[in-house]
Amino acid sequence: MSLYAIGDLHLSLSGSKPMHVFGEAWENHADKLLQGFSCVGDEDLTVLCGDLSWGMSLEEAREDFLFIERLPGKKLILKGNHDYWWSTAAKAKRFFAENDIKSIDILHNNCFFYEDYAVCGTRGWFFEEETGTAHNKKIMLREIGRLETSLKAAGEREKLVFLHYPPIFQKYECPEILALLNDYSVKLCGYGHIHGKGCRLSFNGWRGGTEFRLLSADHLGFKPVKIL
Repeated sequence: MSLYAIGDLHLSLSGSKPMHVFGEAWENHADKLLQGFSCVGDEDLTVLCGDLSWGMSLEEAREDFLFIERLPGKKLILKGNHDYWWSTAAKAKRFFAENDIKSIDILHNNCFFYEDYAVCGTRGWFFEEETGTAHNKKIMLREIGRLETSLKAAGEREKLVFLHYPPIFQKYECPEILALLNDYSVKLCGYGHIHGKGCRLSFNGWRGGTEFRLLSADHLGFKPVKIL
């Protein structure tokens, strides 16, 4: 069994959100994802780092989740900033059960064990990007709390963290999240959110004891990358 990751599928199979406006790479990207996932086995696990569907509700996102269900292997999803269908994890799990979606689980205020590792994560947030208002500070603090809850649930296992927002991007840093990664000796932090020309500006490499990787679908050529 192998562990893979990819972010930002940006599906809109029953909607009208064309992704090709974001660059030629996004032309027919659902077909590219089908081909890319051919490397994943039925017993493998893929972490999907947010921005899964453009659906404004679970019902609108149904075809997108059925598409994800048909992809090989198990999938572990977390919330992105464009996942407007998300209300609560409990409602999403109930929707999956009602639609016979069995291969998707949710990373939210919890962690999942993979062999000797713990898969942890949350959405994260760009505090400065949102002009630093009191409301956005509240969201940031909530995300930091969710990440620490996930890390605490991991116990003594080696920890891998997946976020939607990058904790480092150009001159921006989120010191609270970086401190948690350091305090809990996180070996890997994968993230999405960044696309197109921005991918060249993303941070990929080591800082302290943590390796950072951009996992956006267009950056990966719509093929999940093997983590373990």
